[in-house]
Amino acid sequence: MTAHSHRLKWGSAVGAFVTGLALISGCAAAAHQDLTPAPRSSADTAVRPEDAIAPNLRAGLRSRLPPELNEAWLEQNRRRRAQAMASIPQGIEVRSVPGPAGAPDVTVLMLDPHPDRDNDPVFLFMHGGGYVGGSVAATAVRLPGLAQACDCVVVSVGYRLAPETPFPGPMEDNFAALTWLHQNAAALGIDPSRIAVGGGSAGGGHAAQLAIAARDRGVPVRFQVLIYPMLDDRTGSTRRVPGHIGHFVWNEASNRFGWSAYLGRPAGSDDPPYGAVPARVEDLSGLPPAWIGVGSADLFFAENLEYARRLVEAGAVVELLVVPGAYHAFEGDSPDNRATIEFTNSWQNALRRALHPPTPGR
Repeated sequence: MTAHSHRLKWGSAVGAFVTGLALISGCAAAAHQDLTPAPRSSADTAVRPEDAIAPNLRAGLRSRLPPELNEAWLEQNRRRRAQAMASIPQGIEVRSVPGPAGAPDVTVLMLDPHPDRDNDPVFLFMHGGGYVGGSVAATAVRLPGLAQACDCVVVSVGYRLAPETPFPGPMEDNFAALTWLHQNAAALGIDPSRIAVGGGSAGGGHAAQLAIAARDRGVPVRFQVLIYPMLDDRTGSTRRVPGHIGHFVWNEASNRFGWSAYLGRPAGSDDPPYGAVPARVEDLSGLPPAWIGVGSADLFFAENLEYARRLVEAGAVVELLVVPGAYHAFEGDSPDNRATIEFTNSWQNALRRALHPPTPGR
């Protein structure tokens, strides 16, 4: 297979947006038809949400209440995505790689910090956005620093979003990017035995899904970086969390909306499609080593710890980091905070070690 390097033009981006927007109304309505959330447990105390946040992270709480996810929010997000794709920084390649059978090509951003060097490792990154939002273009600013910190090629995937494209479409987009890397390794100057996958929030959920699909289909993955990953559709639906956890940025209502849109059925329903909800995949054996990080006030705290436990019991090597008093995606509000620096260094160092293992005998 070959890839086409190009810059997306505004007209094509808007065309794709308008086509997708025609589907949003009906899909969004279906996503709202959630199961009635289970009652909260007795563990839901009267703790104030602010008191669950570490004092050194509270300065970032201004305007951090979750948005109301609805049709208007989806429309606004799609417009921002189209606009952002028109202004990718210089030095980052925009490529189209062959998509899943019968689906459009997949847009990826690629940064190779050493284009004259062969056999470089790769980090395949997936953006967040609750499965219904976010943009590959928004990751562009992060790619140079990430490539430098981890000494690797970085590829960010522009997977399709729900509700226009529910599972398995987005996962298959990510899998198409992974197989493209493997099949074109020599031409790209990369080492197919050193490909890691990862992302934050829904991107972490996508990375976990991709690792499972890659295992099932016999495609090697070296490592997975799961940054406060979105792993379990039962959180906030059939499994409630105390009110002081998950109060900021992403809450139970957001989670129900995102998962319902992605699954095409109410979050927490019986028998979700296999592989769509990593936490509900029974067999986690044979998965690559993982780094998992989450804050103690994050909605995903319990599901992330449980997934780490199950990976370990299935035989995977897992590094787990819990940030006391941190809420979801706290780093964006406190980039210079010690907690943010330690959190970021932890996953980037783990990724670098996985992609650059020590030479035997040294």
